[in-house]
Amino acid sequence: MQQPYFILVVAHSLHGRLRRIHVPYSVCYGILALALLGTISLAGIAASYARMFWKVSNYNTLRSEIDTIRTRYLRLQREHDEGKQQLATLQVLASEITVAYGIKRELAAKEPLSLEAKLVPTLHESIEDYNFLRNINFTSAMRNSYQTGSPIRSGIGLEDRPSLWPVQGKLTSFFGQRTDPFNGMGAFHSGLDISVPIGTPVVATAGGQVKFADTFSGYGRLLVLAHGNGMETYYGHMSRFNVIIGQRISRGEVVGWSGQTGRATSPHVHYEVRLSGSPVNPYTYLKSQSLLAEASKQEKKKELPF
Repeated sequence: MQQPYFILVVAHSLHGRLRRIHVPYSVCYGILALALLGTISLAGIAASYARMFWKVSNYNTLRSEIDTIRTRYLRLQREHDEGKQQLATLQVLASEITVAYGIKRELAAKEPLSLEAKLVPTLHESIEDYNFLRNINFTSAMRNSYQTGSPIRSGIGLEDRPSLWPVQGKLTSFFGQRTDPFNGMGAFHSGLDISVPIGTPVVATAGGQVKFADTFSGYGRLLVLAHGNGMETYYGHMSRFNVIIGQRISRGEVVGWSGQTGRATSPHVHYEVRLSGSPVNPYTYLKSQSLLAEASKQEKKKELPF
């Protein structure tokens, strides 16, 4: 049985000859199927291109936003650095004025010192300190400094020999070789680490004169007391000071408060005893506390009139 088909008539434009082409249904269906498949393929390609264009557009938008955020971050960081420089300048100026005129402001810790962020002076607080120092009667302050100031004594008595603990806490690191907590390598530890909460009062282990009270490298806020004959004690990672440079300190007097400033993994006080600039084992002096206290009592008895 002959299958149905289409007849395609082709005529020549010059000769007028006609030519008939038999096209079976199956061929027509195949052509239609190929056309449909091509249309679907083109639609898929167009959709993929549109999706890719949308992703590229979103990527460019996100990249632009990231560049904007980075620019804002750099600007804020620059403003922050400028603020820190201004704060440091004001602190240095205030320190120089207090050293020059012997001024001491009482530092009262009325509220519990629980967070390190509260212990760091702000720019506004430094400006207030500067204004206070600027508006004070410098003539009277200078007169008082001449009356009350005393140079570092050359000899070391019982009062000026380290014999107390700066704070009462747990010893977490001893004098000598140890494993550095930051890089895990061996390192020399020049003092003792005593673990205490932030804001714990730190006392002078001996009488002396304030040689240094400022931020210094990994020590954070560092206080150095000079006791004569080359003996010094160091108190590191403090949060606040209660003294000024040049001030005479008595043994047991509160010189500041503990913190976690500088290169520290937890709140503690780093305590050192140095002779002629070289660190020595502070534990030798801490162990002799009771003996020195007894010797001090004997000295006082000798000074009593009969």
